[in-house]
Amino acid sequence: MVELKNIVKRYENGTVALRDISLRICKGEFVFIVGPSGSGKSTLVKLLLKEVEPTEGEVIVNGFNVTQMRPKDIPKLRRSLGVVFQDFRLLPNKTVYENVAFALQVTEAVPKEIRRQVPMALALVGLSKKANVYPGQLSGGEQQRVALARAMVNSPLLIVADEPTGNLDPDTSWEIMKLLNEINQRGTTVIVATHEKQIVNAMKKRVIALDRGVLIRDQERGIYESEDKNDKLFD
Repeated sequence: MVELKNIVKRYENGTVALRDISLRICKGEFVFIVGPSGSGKSTLVKLLLKEVEPTEGEVIVNGFNVTQMRPKDIPKLRRSLGVVFQDFRLLPNKTVYENVAFALQVTEAVPKEIRRQVPMALALVGLSKKANVYPGQLSGGEQQRVALARAMVNSPLLIVADEPTGNLDPDTSWEIMKLLNEINQRGTTVIVATHEKQIVNAMKKRVIALDRGVLIRDQERGIYESEDKNDKLFD
């Protein structure tokens, strides 16, 4: 479960990225965070990962009060999360298998657990035959599938994907979203920050829309664009 209570984020340069944001995302939901550039999507994601601190308010993620968390407890929070980035962030000198295994190694998983979990994660994303290949030998879509396998190998309660299809062609983007949907159907909560209108409109999941740091819409089975034909926010 994710809960933001009256969140304000003001950066040192005076920019207010989030303005009094309150929302709750329940276990097992699939939620899109949408909005134009500068709307606050990335800041919201960084708050969930404790990469930035709120100026005001409270952040709860998977039972952790993130705003009151001591530095030594941050690894516990991040072990309960899987994160997928637009730029993949794979380790170029490690094979596909080693990249996914690394997510378990940092949590001090035993070798037996790594040998069991990594092949399962690679099978789910359709990359079993690419286990010994290096990231530079993969297409962009394959690299993102490796990143997704790495995010889910720990069986996290929550997967956060920040523009996961931003560097992919439309067909590959759909493949990634179908995988995220499948992971969600297995019980994992999924939050996707995106500007991909077609994907959001087609999937008809919950949509939380931001504009200039303000939550302007929270809609079950929503669409990216406002139903108001005069609303040019997302043009």
